[in-house]
Amino acid sequence: MSTAAPEFSGNRFELLVQSVTDYAIYMLSTNGTIVSWNAGARRFKGYEADEIVGQHFSRFYTPEDQAAGIPALALETAERDGRFEAEGWRVRKDGGRFWASVVIDPIRDPGGTLIGFAKVTRDLTERRAAEEALKASEERFRLLVESVTDYAIYMLDAVGTITSWNAGAARFKGYTADEILGQNFSRFYSEEDRMAGIPSRALETASREGRFEAEGWRIRKDGSRFWANVVIDAIRSPMGELIGFAKITRDLTERRETQLALEEAREAIFQSQKMDAIGKLTGGVAHDFNNLLAVIVGSLDLARQRLETGGDISRYIDNAMTAADRGATLTQRMLAFARRQELKLGSVDCIALVRNMAGLLKSTLGSTVTIETRFPLSLSSAHADPAQLELALLNLAVNARDAMPGGGRIIVEGAEAHLLAEQRPDLPTGHYVRLSVIDEGKGMDEDTLARAREPFFTTKGIGKGTGLGLSMVHGFAEQCGGSLIISSERGSGTTVSLWLPVAKEDANATDEERPAPSILTLSDQPLVILAVDDDDLVLTNTAGMLEELGHTVFQAGSGADALRMLAEGEVDLVITDHAMPNMTGAQLADALDETHPGLPVIIITGYAELPPHATKRLRLDKPFKQAELARMLSIARHDSSAERVIPFGRSPDF
Repeated sequence: MSTAAPEFSGNRFELLVQSVTDYAIYMLSTNGTIVSWNAGARRFKGYEADEIVGQHFSRFYTPEDQAAGIPALALETAERDGRFEAEGWRVRKDGGRFWASVVIDPIRDPGGTLIGFAKVTRDLTERRAAEEALKASEERFRLLVESVTDYAIYMLDAVGTITSWNAGAARFKGYTADEILGQNFSRFYSEEDRMAGIPSRALETASREGRFEAEGWRIRKDGSRFWANVVIDAIRSPMGELIGFAKITRDLTERRETQLALEEAREAIFQSQKMDAIGKLTGGVAHDFNNLLAVIVGSLDLARQRLETGGDISRYIDNAMTAADRGATLTQRMLAFARRQELKLGSVDCIALVRNMAGLLKSTLGSTVTIETRFPLSLSSAHADPAQLELALLNLAVNARDAMPGGGRIIVEGAEAHLLAEQRPDLPTGHYVRLSVIDEGKGMDEDTLARAREPFFTTKGIGKGTGLGLSMVHGFAEQCGGSLIISSERGSGTTVSLWLPVAKEDANATDEERPAPSILTLSDQPLVILAVDDDDLVLTNTAGMLEELGHTVFQAGSGADALRMLAEGEVDLVITDHAMPNMTGAQLADALDETHPGLPVIIITGYAELPPHATKRLRLDKPFKQAELARMLSIARHDSSAERVIPFGRSPDF
């Protein structure tokens, strides 16, 4: 029993060793001869036991290691130090090499005498290949990062200390690696940014969101600034622990300076284009106004000469008035182009409007043109200003006539349609009336068609118009809530269409529907009026109209003068120009609300827009005639507060 147990135990140990396949475990004699062989040794060294037992273990070494005496040195070290361990290339039976981890332990008897060695070898070829691949990858990445010169690429630890530095960082930040490693990255920020805590907020953002990106000024070693794009990415361990940050900085100073220079150049070009446009506008308007002034000045000069001899001057007065009316129309065109005209929007019967324009169109267009209208039996009313719509159609008809120098046919066409937003991106979904003016002229090429609605663009030659015609009509259409569409092909004529929204029924009468009072009625009820204008000619003219209506008129050349005069006496009504220096007409009206509550004020303006708070005040648009002035005075009397009793005909104290 006592002798069987050790034998059984030895057999069990031998079974254990022979079962191991991932390690070569075998015995060597004191001189290195192989005396045992296991399955692991057979698997990755390639020898069967009967092939290798009795052979010297040095055959597993490379010729270079054998020549260097490595096998003998390994046994000597194991015997002397009690253990030998190393890694290196070993050779299989087929001559192939593998990377091995080797451990050699000496075996001694109970008396301490060396009787051999235990050798354990592990094949680490795959692990070494992976390590070599990783090392090569890291080396390639290191070379890549260190070779980049256009970007500063470096690492920070979790608190912002710089732990690596590449050539790009050295190039445009100015620090060598020895100077900057171990420093905090906040030194690249300006003093004001550091005081504001921007560096720490950048790291907090990158830690919280995984990434931070910004542009701003950064500081070089020499103290100069550069404009940088900065990206900071958080670096975390496989367990999610923050271990640092990757920081990439790019110097964008040159690009930013280029962009600023480009913006300055664009601004200069824009200014040049603006001045060119103003020049075209000035030239066109000056041409048209000079023509009108020539008629007015010539007619008035002739009228004065005829008046001295007692002749009839009515024809010359009529000519001057006609030219003045045309000047007002030109002004309206300019306001329409600027989208600043005041529109009296309402419901317009387009069929009736075109029918009533027949005589005007015939006399304006001449005998070389025939006019044809195409309208359905019924057409919804359009939401527009009737006077401006008539002017727009007349403008389009004149353009159509000019497109047919030899004469031809002009068609004025009406239709109604329901549009969806996707059908016409420039118009919202809704019902629209379409009024089209069609000519049979030579049409437009693509370049001309593309520029037809541009302000100041004209094909009529220099000095023959402002080039505001189509842009004016376009502005009018947009103010009405519609649009202008031009379709044309070379040799096929042109169609210009006004799309206007269908009018909504409005049963409430407006101020414009009030019957105009007669001049006689107003003359019988004289008022005391203060007229205010900084232009003496206009002031004299307005005062003259009022006096002809039978009213007593006092004149002030500014808002301050008006307030001073009203502090000394009272009047029934104030009529003031709006565009005055130091104090506008709207500001004067506001001041009078404080000092003379309830005093009616009429604001005269040649411009469409008044301050928002002044839009509800009575206004009279320039140019105006005496009848329009009389009508506005009547409205002022009607709209004045019932609590304010106006003692007509009294004289002020001043």
